[in-house]
Amino acid sequence: MTSSTKYPPEVRERAVRMVFEHEPEYPSQWAAIRSVSSKFGMSAEKLRSWIRQVERDQGRRPGLATIEREEMKRLQREVKELRRANEILKSASAFFAAELDRRPSR
Repeated sequence: MTSSTKYPPEVRERAVRMVFEHEPEYPSQWAAIRSVSSKFGMSAEKLRSWIRQVERDQGRRPGLATIEREEMKRLQREVKELRRANEILKSASAFFAAELDRRPSR
């Protein structure tokens, strides 16, 4: 079971929001993350990764936003598929070129 199915989006959003809201009450963001994650019964590292992604999405941190990451994955899959199709076409053209070059038997 992946983390996205283990924790519904509502729980994820609430946990992230709670860290941002209560962060000033703690000496560091990590302390806030540990406190909130224990209340939700999740690992602090999982909550930290969600927070980092939200910060990237909001432009607070460098890196790819969620939309950009999804687009990159889609484009990578498309490139892989096109390369595979290109290899198939190269093989087919080589096969047909060899067929055309053969002399007819009499």
